[in-house]
Amino acid sequence: MKKLSILLVYLVLLNCKEDKKPTPQLPTITTTNTSISYAKGFTIQEYQDFKVLEINNPWPKSDKSFRYALVNKEMAAKITLNKDDFDGILITPIENIVVTSTTHIPGLELLNVENTLVGFPDSKYVSSEKTRALIDKGAVRELGKNESINTEVLLELRPDLVIGFGIDGNNKTFDNIQKAGIPVVFNGDWVEASPLAKAEWLKFFGVLYNKEKKADSIFRSIETNYLDAKKIAQNVTQKPTILSGAMYKDIWYLPSGTSSEGILLKDANTNYLWSETTDKGSLSLNFEKVFDKAKDADIWISPSYYSSLEAIEKANAHYTKFKAFQNKEVYSFVNTTGKTGGVLYFEMGMSRPDLVLKDLIKIAHPELLEGYEAYFFERLK
Repeated sequence: MKKLSILLVYLVLLNCKEDKKPTPQLPTITTTNTSISYAKGFTIQEYQDFKVLEINNPWPKSDKSFRYALVNKEMAAKITLNKDDFDGILITPIENIVVTSTTHIPGLELLNVENTLVGFPDSKYVSSEKTRALIDKGAVRELGKNESINTEVLLELRPDLVIGFGIDGNNKTFDNIQKAGIPVVFNGDWVEASPLAKAEWLKFFGVLYNKEKKADSIFRSIETNYLDAKKIAQNVTQKPTILSGAMYKDIWYLPSGTSSEGILLKDANTNYLWSETTDKGSLSLNFEKVFDKAKDADIWISPSYYSSLEAIEKANAHYTKFKAFQNKEVYSFVNTTGKTGGVLYFEMGMSRPDLVLKDLIKIAHPELLEGYEAYFFERLK
């Protein structure tokens, strides 16, 4: 009977053990919390001897959070942290990095740390002249396709850190990289709802390089430029009606009113015809619904990847029935590319919403922003 009791106690204790990481017992006194005004996907806390970067919900419908301890190189030998309390312990400033999206490139360049980039997948899509120069001289290694990174080359590079992004959290390549002892941190800038929230992820890169003040200063400048442009746009009384997107197969995809694209069109003081929709992500409609609502729209913005009016007409003759097409009021960013064909908007648009907003204001209200030349968008010929 005594042996049975001992066995039962052992089983109870065994069943009570969980695989989950314990809640870390961090110091109770923080010196500062980095101010995050718009972004919801990350927080930065500064303790006496280290910082904590927490990433929240880095992909759609995610309920995961990741916590990283960031220790300054000078402090690394002086303090001891419990590895079980964190998803990774990083020594800062980062000296060698691999990023996996062109949207990460501006974060490095704005902080003048692009020279730390040692590898990138699908490097032909990089548009920036500064980073392209590094690629061309062999300072940045090609890592193959984003969905199947060449881990052999990456392990040879041994970067301090890999910045990844997740669609659903299932990425065996990232799992293998982490098993090899190279930390992977997910960047969720693209999940953010508003243009300024996406841009604020510059502070994410700032803390990795001990350049928080510089990152904050640059972001404040972008924010000020954005809000000033928005204020200028509010002075007009006439709002042009806007159509956006195009069809893929039989479905017309266009942004919802609460998406970052929808917010930009609102802040440019336009009458986006689907501004009242609140769906997450893009809307999926049939041609008839779009045509009934937008056949007389004044302006057509971002008609998929079509680079000319001729290409639009060849794709579907029904497109020519729209008033905006007939009046040649169709605008796109696909023709503004780097020397290897990467679309500049896909690389810079997220980090510079102030420029995107000014482009849209110039299109919708050409009398405003005198002397300004659009950075990304152009009228299709």
